[in-house]
Amino acid sequence: MTLSPGKNPGSREIEAQLIRRACEGDGRAVRTLYDRYAPRVYAVVRRIAGDDDTAQDYAQEAWIRAIRALPSFRGDARFSTWLHRIAVNSALQAVRKEKTRRMREVPVPEVVPVAPDVGDVLLERRLEAALDRLPDGMRKVLILHDVEGYTHEEIGTALGVTAGTSKSQLFKARAKMRRMLRGFETSAKEVEAWSV
Repeated sequence: MTLSPGKNPGSREIEAQLIRRACEGDGRAVRTLYDRYAPRVYAVVRRIAGDDDTAQDYAQEAWIRAIRALPSFRGDARFSTWLHRIAVNSALQAVRKEKTRRMREVPVPEVVPVAPDVGDVLLERRLEAALDRLPDGMRKVLILHDVEGYTHEEIGTALGVTAGTSKSQLFKARAKMRRMLRGFETSAKEVEAWSV
């Protein structure tokens, strides 16, 4: 059963059957839902987590919460939207817990990343590195607004800040990203020239 949700009229009915069976304890139905949505959940939490290992932990926690909450799914929204919310909220809660834990620990200096490869991979790595260097609040607001499409009001509620603070953080995050990525085009051409 590898149907994409929303592609045809029957897919929502099939999905509703899978959800009902999963609520009744059918492991195969749970596995089918997981196989269908795991990449999307991982992509969402990876942007918030900032690294692959933490994203794996966040995704696992999101799935645990989603499976436990499955009986409360009423079908008012699409299942993918409901699951997306759980993933984002789960990751944000984990980030808050981690922040609290880190405040109690002595910080360890970070290792400087290795120079990126050429072309698109170079741009992707440069963007990821720039995102990782953003202060925590700025990164979360940038990802939630520009990547995930949340409004400033929704972000404010999720992060416990005002909509104005969210807007300010987004403005600062974009400006900082522009500064960090300035000159990328020139350096990429130089690297390509050296590698020939």
